[in-house]
Amino acid sequence: MKKVISLLFVTFALATVGVSQNNNGPKKDVPVFKEISGLDVVKSIYPDAVAVEKNKGEWFNIVSSDKKVLGYCLSSKPYSDGIKGYNNTTPVIVITDKNKSIKKVAILSNWETAAYLKKLERQNFFNTWNGLKVTDAAKKKASADSYSGATFSANAISKNVEIILNKAAKN
Repeated sequence: MKKVISLLFVTFALATVGVSQNNNGPKKDVPVFKEISGLDVVKSIYPDAVAVEKNKGEWFNIVSSDKKVLGYCLSSKPYSDGIKGYNNTTPVIVITDKNKSIKKVAILSNWETAAYLKKLERQNFFNTWNGLKVTDAAKKKASADSYSGATFSANAISKNVEIILNKAAKN
C-alpha cells in the first residue's frame, strides 16, 4: 500500500512540475482570426462612404449616400489564396482617390500574429505606397527584408499589393 501511495505521489509531483514548466515557459503568440471589414478600412479614409460597388476589372467605386463617387479601392482577395504569410493568407485593400493616387494600404481579415502586424505599422510598412499613382506603385517593390521581425507577413503583403496593383494598372 505504501508503494502505491508513493507511486501516486511521485506521479502527481512529476505532473505538477511538468505543468508548471509549461506555464512558466516562453509564451507563443497563438494565431487568432482577425476579421477586418473592407468598408471599415474605406471609412477610415472616406468617412462619408456608405458602400463599395463593383466598377470594371479589379476596381470598385467608393460611394456616398447620394451615390457620389468619393474614390476607388482594390482588393487582392480573389488572388490571395496561394500567398501565405506566417500563418495564412494576407489579403489587402488598396484605397485611392479619384486620380488613382494611393491613400491607404491595409490588410483585410487574416490569421497573422497581431504583434507582427503592429510592428509593420510602427515601421510604416503600409505607407510604402501612399501618394503614388497606381501605375507607379505597381513598379515599386517594397523591401520586406528591411522590416525585421515580420518578414513572412511583409513578404506576403507585398506580393498581394504587387499582384493587385499590376492587374489594376492594366485597366
